[in-house]
This record gives sequence, structure tokens and C-alpha cells, in this order.
Amino acid sequence: MTTPEEYALLLTDEVRRAVEQHRGRDPLEVALDRRVPHARTVATQLKYLARAARKLPTFAAAGCILPPRAFEQASSEACALHKPLAGDSVLDLTCGLGVDAWALARRFGRVVALERDAGLAAVVRENFRRLGVDNVEVVAASAEEYLASCRERFDWVYADPDRRSAAGRKLVRLEECSPDIRALLPRIRAAAPRLCLKNSPLFDVDEALRLFPASRVETVSLGDECKEVLVCDDGSGPLLTATALGLGSFSAAPDAPQPPDRSPFSPERYRYLVVPDVALQKARLVRRHLRPAGVDAPSENGYGFAAEAPHGILGRTLPIARIEPYDPKRLKREMKGLGAEILKRDFPLDATEIARRLGLHAGDDLRLAFTRIDGRMWMVVLGE
Repeated sequence: MTTPEEYALLLTDEVRRAVEQHRGRDPLEVALDRRVPHARTVATQLKYLARAARKLPTFAAAGCILPPRAFEQASSEACALHKPLAGDSVLDLTCGLGVDAWALARRFGRVVALERDAGLAAVVRENFRRLGVDNVEVVAASAEEYLASCRERFDWVYADPDRRSAAGRKLVRLEECSPDIRALLPRIRAAAPRLCLKNSPLFDVDEALRLFPASRVETVSLGDECKEVLVCDDGSGPLLTATALGLGSFSAAPDAPQPPDRSPFSPERYRYLVVPDVALQKARLVRRHLRPAGVDAPSENGYGFAAEAPHGILGRTLPIARIEPYDPKRLKREMKGLGAEILKRDFPLDATEIARRLGLHAGDDLRLAFTRIDGRMWMVVLGE
């Protein structure tokens, strides 16, 4: 964890000039360069600025200060900019590095962002200066302290609770995170009529709807990796939404009827394998999304299968060469020694174990997908 002394050092002109001077150099080389003042601190900033080029490109371009822990816990710019809320004013209970506050500042006339660590709050103020953001007020206070004396009404309250214990263990349950949103709900309601809560990608959507029954619950993925589960408690739900950033969104009411049951699995019918985006899986919307597009989806956790190439779906479509039962002894005799790319969903073995049992190694001779349907295991050989 960054100490108050380290935060103060990051704010000095000497460190700022050194970081600017050595942008583009190897951080390890800088760390060992005795001519560089505070070389280790400068090298760490260079390392995280390089990493920020993808996660936080605007922050990287502005040469923002990036304390390591705050950077690791921050939203990506893509996820922050997606937050579906706007208005005149918003209270951000959990500022951190300020990425979400930066995004909210584009949609709100005024943002009040709380950061309990005074050193990090000072860093965020400096970053907003470098970014040219002038409608965010960063307050060095905890959510509990601020809400206890808050008399202002906001349009929204936003919160992304800290999901790490003091020992570094990952936390999922809301009451274990900091601040405890459930305990603060009466004061949050007094401060704003609407709450947007960012949860861990491990957070269960059914639990979200149980705790906030009139909310919109959205699973958000980037690059087929679930990044967050958003709860917008504004009375407009219940509604489930799966969003794959860059691809689109799909929504359904939690109690909406399921599409008609699929026909029995007939391997010879299918020409395309559909890999549903993880956001659909997390929201348990795979079948509701795929079946109307003509895709058979045997389960929420597996693949989809189609006779014709589907369009406008959240996921990837891959051509099928053939589908056959998973018979490891026979398959090993046929494929031993070949190189393969292995995909798997809803299958009891991991890719390493599949390769071991079939005598395969990493390579591009074959592309194989493994899954389980109605208790039976299958191998899909993918085409070009």
C-alpha cells in the first residue's frame, strides 16, 4: 500500500519532471540508473503509465500519477464510460484513482467524489488538473463520515466498494466490502433517489435482484471477460442486461418466459458453433438471446449450435467440420502427436488434461471444442 510519504513524493515537481524525461525507457533500466532522482518511484510510474496505455489511455496521455494499488483496483476507461447514468449531480462514495468520477464528470454538471485516503485524494486532484476536469470536487472523507452530515440532495449516488480485506483476500458479499452499502442504505436514500452500485464480476445476478428487486442488473464484459456486475437501483426494473462492450447488449425481464425447448441434439445438423459472450452466461441469458436467432443452446454454460450462420448475436461464430462423441482412447490413436488449439465449456476436464489424455500439444494442426450435452461429452472439430 502506498504510504503518505510516497503520495507526497509522487506530487513533487522533481518526480514529475523525471517521469516526463524518461517516458519510453525500460522501467528496470531506470530503476538502476543512479542519475535519476527517486529512481524506483520514477520507474514504477513508467511501468504503470505503459500499462495504462490500454486500460486508461486518456490518463496515460495526460501523464497522470498512477499509484500501483489504485491503478490495479480502478475501472478501465471503457467500463467507466459505459455507466448508464446522468443528471445534474452525483455523489461518488468510492473515488479511488478517480476513473469513474472522470467518466461521470462527462454526464453530470457536478461530481462530488469521496476518498478516505487524504494522500490519494491529493493525487486525484492533481490528475484532474492534468486532465482538464474542473467539475469534480474531491473530498478527503469516508462515505460514512460524509453521509452522516450530508444535507445535499444528489440525482445519483455511485459506489464501487473496496473488495479486498486487510490481508488482501478477495471479498464478494456486500456487507464484507468497504463501505458496507447495505448498512449505509438509509443515508444513501436520504442523499439521492437513485443508486448505481458496481459489484465484483463474481457477484450473483439473482442475489443482486434479491437485494434490489426494482433494479436493472447488468453484466458487463470486455474482450469476453466479465468485468463487473452493475446494479442501477432506480425503480426501473427488474431487468437483466448482458453487455459485451464493442458488440452490443441484450435485455430481458428475469421472469420472462424461456424460448421453446430445443429439438434433440443432432450433431449432423449443425454447421456452426456459437461461443456466447461471457456477459450472457453471467446474466443467464444465453438461451433467451440465442434461440430466437435460430441457435440451439443446450445449457446456459455451454455452446450454441446452428445450421445457418446467425447474425447480430453477442458472441463468436465458428464453422464446424464435424462433431463426434468424446472417446479418449479412440481419439488418442487418431490424433496423438498433433498440435491443437483447445476450447472448452461445460466440460469436466481443463484444456491441459484434455491435451494429456489425447496426446496433443499446443499447435495449429487442429481447432477443437469440448462440451457436455445432456450428460454426454462431445468433441467438435472446427473448420477453417
